[in-house]
Amino acid sequence: MAISVITPGFLTTIQDLGRFHHAHLGISPSGAADPVSLRLGNLLVSNPPDTAALEMTLVGGAFRFESPARIALAGSDFGASIDNHALPPWQAFLVKAGQLLQCGQTKSGARCYLCVEGGISVPRVLSSSSTQLITGMGGADGRALRAGDHLSLGGRTGDPHRPLWRVKKQVLDSLFSDRPVGITRGPQRDFFDDDALTDLCASLYVVKEASNRMGLRLSGPKLERSTHEDMITEGASLGAIQVPPDGEPIILFVEHPTTGGYPKIANVVTADIHRVGQLRPRDEVRFELIPLSEAIHRLAEQEALLVNQRCLEPTS
Repeated sequence: MAISVITPGFLTTIQDLGRFHHAHLGISPSGAADPVSLRLGNLLVSNPPDTAALEMTLVGGAFRFESPARIALAGSDFGASIDNHALPPWQAFLVKAGQLLQCGQTKSGARCYLCVEGGISVPRVLSSSSTQLITGMGGADGRALRAGDHLSLGGRTGDPHRPLWRVKKQVLDSLFSDRPVGITRGPQRDFFDDDALTDLCASLYVVKEASNRMGLRLSGPKLERSTHEDMITEGASLGAIQVPPDGEPIILFVEHPTTGGYPKIANVVTADIHRVGQLRPRDEVRFELIPLSEAIHRLAEQEALLVNQRCLEPTS
């Protein structure tokens, strides 16, 4: 019950939903950059939402299955195929022993998840299987996959008698809308000019090439500070929008430092973190300031879509 890595792609890692409650040790959650896609992929193959899967970034890999399996691809369209038959994202498939899954370059967002019934079986580190590249922790020895890696599966095979499912289009349209990314006010908003938050939300920003799982650096109008006093280093959260001295914002992401000394003007709401995870270098992004009550409402709506199979429909 295993998968052989023939080619790993640009950056493919093993990820679950992350390791939490260790920030006091300097360890950020890591986990899937797009947790919504991971959860939907696991739902398609009847896995618990936190089951470990493969996260492919920008360019996918090629993987040979050594046993029958039920799989799903969730997230961006990487032009996947088996035996020259296209495998679109957002639906489950059965693969046979010996078949080769090939994924190419992304056609849409940044990341695609290969979810397999039973999950990818690796030792859990601090209660998580997720790979944290900066510390070399978890996953496949804390690193991206390499050609020749042999990944054990969780012990289940693809039962051909159970139905196959896909995610409803209206659910995807809701979860991956093109509305601006929601943000709430940050703890150091008073460090900035009165118009800084307005300017942030009125402007178009572009994701820089120097972006990764630690943070997304943005190019666009500079955010001017009203005070240049140094601040004491303090805790930093996922989605915090820090502003370094050059005035160009940085979105702290899944492998972010757990402390920082740059002022945080805003924070991406939890319900939009998955959309940040699908941003590629040179992608454009806009922001929308919303009250905390609206951020909570959006998260509740999102969870209502993800907690059961109401978001799925049979493929035939």
